[in-house]
Amino acid sequence: MRSTTRPWLSPAVPQSVRIVASNALFWLALSLVGAIGSYSDAMRSHDDVGFLHLFKGWCWDHVPPCLLGIVLHLLNRRWPDCFVSAPRVVGGYLAVLLLFLPAELLFIAAHHLLAEGGTLSPASAWARVLEMRRFDWFTELAWTSGTYVAVVALCVWRRHRERERAWLQAERDNLGLRLQILRGQLEPHFMFNALNAISALVREDDRALALKGIRQLSDLLRYALASGERESVALADELRFTRDYLALQRLRYRDRLQVRIEGDSGEVLGADCPPLLLQPLVENALRHGLDRQAGGLDVHIAFTAVGDRLHIRIVNPLVSTAPANPGAGTGLRNVRARLQTAYGNAAQMQAAPDGERFVVEIRMPMEAGGFEVAA
Repeated sequence: MRSTTRPWLSPAVPQSVRIVASNALFWLALSLVGAIGSYSDAMRSHDDVGFLHLFKGWCWDHVPPCLLGIVLHLLNRRWPDCFVSAPRVVGGYLAVLLLFLPAELLFIAAHHLLAEGGTLSPASAWARVLEMRRFDWFTELAWTSGTYVAVVALCVWRRHRERERAWLQAERDNLGLRLQILRGQLEPHFMFNALNAISALVREDDRALALKGIRQLSDLLRYALASGERESVALADELRFTRDYLALQRLRYRDRLQVRIEGDSGEVLGADCPPLLLQPLVENALRHGLDRQAGGLDVHIAFTAVGDRLHIRIVNPLVSTAPANPGAGTGLRNVRARLQTAYGNAAQMQAAPDGERFVVEIRMPMEAGGFEVAA
């Protein structure tokens, strides 16, 4: 498809050319509107005046404010700090009044002299300025002041937008770096625990199960490496990875490990989530349950869609009589940090004992994006 972008707006066109072209187009459009209004008034008054004559007059009268707008834009482009403070804005306005306004009045007077067939000279132009009505002086002052205020406001707004874009880009880069750090902490931890499961099978001299565990670990690593390059994945993929991880751990723990998953259907499976979000939570339950006592462990994982929010609840029994685990809390802190980095205040996580069970609850957006990330 052929581009419909105007040549003067193309990024390939120099900025100065775009400034001149955009200002000229604005004042031409304004002169056209003014000429239409004047022609309408002339028609109602039965004045025999042509539209083209009125349009030319409006164009000539607005050459000075057009030039002022171009000069101010070019100055701001050359010195971006010229309008950053109130003293500079006020000083610039006084300079415009002292230097530009007299030149504008002389230009208008010279144009009218030539249009009337008079002799143009500095003295005759100045005399014509003195003959102008005070209302005409006020009109030119209003055009000059309005042009100055409008251009300064536009330049300040653009500078603010540029700073905002730069801040957002820096924040994105910072978030990306924090995610990389957290992923770097997570993936070796995952590898360590998965290899622990396989080493336990090797110690039991169960060669067939050990080889099966290695194949499963290969599939897990393939997903972990692929998803590590993405900001979010579908919950269906994340849940499939978690089930594969549980299958690997079940080779080690066998019937001691019982897992029940609910709500994994419909729109829930299409929700977005950070990659490797569920596995550390499941691993936390196994580590502080099965690794600390000889009995069994039942883990309950439930998903619920509430409007545009996804609720995740993971429950496992507390083992109060078992010895303390030196790694307690590391996985939970990592998940909480990843949620904060990815979603800011749009996601919440709570993890605390509830009677004889330990409960982890996460509330997060169903879709990645569309939320404010906390600084």
